[in-house]
Amino acid sequence: MGQLKILFHGSSNKLIGEKLHPSRGDDSDERPENNQFGVYATDRRDLAIVMGILGCKDVTGGSIDEYQGKKLNARIYGEFPKQEYIYLYNLPVETFKQTQIDKHQFVSLVAVKPIKVEKLKVKEFTHLIKKATKEETDYWMKKYKK
Repeated sequence: MGQLKILFHGSSNKLIGEKLHPSRGDDSDERPENNQFGVYATDRRDLAIVMGILGCKDVTGGSIDEYQGKKLNARIYGEFPKQEYIYLYNLPVETFKQTQIDKHQFVSLVAVKPIKVEKLKVKEFTHLIKKATKEETDYWMKKYKK
């Protein structure tokens, strides 16, 4: 896969076993490519961390809009999670294919064994995510019937 040597997968869950297994994405119907059965990863460490934070159980919802230059444009609806840690999995690139919808998104259709696992404190990375306004949250809640 070209020059890439590593991809990242952020998760609110600690890995059980030694591999990340494919699962069905649960993104909205607006982005069918995000609903594939696979292991999702990205070449952006910041994006994987945000995905891990947004995946915490007590997060109402979140969105990641287009990148503004090199800056990630991520938003959280509701409060930041109370969960103390998330996990960042460093993955080998061999079984991943880049998706068409996002040049930073990759999917592997087979289980992947992480090269490295990092346990990260959520509070050290909340600066990567903008807290949505009440109006933005109300609109999002209505749109997705949460």
